[in-house]
Amino acid sequence: MTLDRDSGSITSVLAAMTARLDRLPTESGSRREFLRTYRRTTAAVGAAVEAGVFEDARWVEAWDVAFGGLYLAALDADLDGTGGVPRPWRHAFDAPGSLHPLQHVLLGINAHVNHDLPQALLAVISDDDFADPTLLARRRRDHERIDGVLAAQVAAEDGEFARQSSRSFLDRILAPLNRWASRRFLREARRKVWHNTIELQQARKAGAAIYAARLAELERLSATRITDLLAPGPVLLKLAIRGFGVVLPPSA
Repeated sequence: MTLDRDSGSITSVLAAMTARLDRLPTESGSRREFLRTYRRTTAAVGAAVEAGVFEDARWVEAWDVAFGGLYLAALDADLDGTGGVPRPWRHAFDAPGSLHPLQHVLLGINAHVNHDLPQALLAVISDDDFADPTLLARRRRDHERIDGVLAAQVAAEDGEFARQSSRSFLDRILAPLNRWASRRFLREARRKVWHNTIELQQARKAGAAIYAARLAELERLSATRITDLLAPGPVLLKLAIRGFGVVLPPSA
């Protein structure tokens, strides 16, 4: 399957990411770690789209473009100093450069998955789509198929981290367990993302003010995860046990 390569394509998102990498100062380690990882993951999603992994390849591409756009908007606002950077991204961008590369990536994943992903899904699932059980089920299956792409990517990213830094003997022993933990917490987070997407959709139907309030609540919940992500110890294993995603409570 070959998709049209226009301005709204995964190819264009990859090009935009490369342009931001070229623009980032060399000392912007925290931003570079996540952007490099995210670019490789986006390329993997693009390859899966081309391989026919998804039921609706064009919808997945539109979703991935919307998803990437939220990150690029936050990054540009940070680089330009224009303000308006969501709190989870503010934490990720301002993280000390001394952190382990994995922690920088986890801070970015928190902001992008917990905060951005429900918004990206809403951008490509209309209220009419939500009212169509058959279509909505297809959208959810494609959303869940991303897990397979991410699971395959986890091992590749583990290899990247190994090349970037010297590992202790304990790190090498724990590597397979860490890969299992990563796949586990990413699946758990995506299930919660779907729940949050439905909550936000109900708020969207209720009006702009209610939607803004619920989105602010999601932003706050996502920002609070920074404490767990920066805690000492085997962070991946703790996330696998305690969970990574956040859950919007039912609206009052």
